[in-house]
Amino acid sequence: MSEFELDERLDRDTDLVLRLGLCELRLMNDSRWPWLILVPQRAAVSELFDLTPLDQTMLTFETDLVGKALKQATGATKINVAAIGNIVRQLHVHVVARFEDDPNWPGPVWGFEKAVAYEKTAKEKLIDSLLKALDA
Repeated sequence: MSEFELDERLDRDTDLVLRLGLCELRLMNDSRWPWLILVPQRAAVSELFDLTPLDQTMLTFETDLVGKALKQATGATKINVAAIGNIVRQLHVHVVARFEDDPNWPGPVWGFEKAVAYEKTAKEKLIDSLLKALDA
């Protein structure tokens, strides 16, 4: 049985926020949108149906938990949730806070212009707000 390994692109483009029961919670390094990624810590999983029924339930629970915390931490107009995986095949779920005045509202965040990296203090502030919202 192989061990869980994070896809190199996810490792490069995100920062670990915390490990939940099933998933690593990661922050996409693009300050245009508060954009989180949930990655189930399971080896060789690329589709939702590759997870056991219990893991599917945990992923749903953790997605709900993170979505609520992100909305609370940011005051977003809308929380978008998606598991696309056309480029990064490792199963991961995007949880993105959207605002009516964000750079590509109401269009998708994927492939829109070039990412804008977080400044250190802004990243730390967002992570702190998320951790407080998750603890509530």
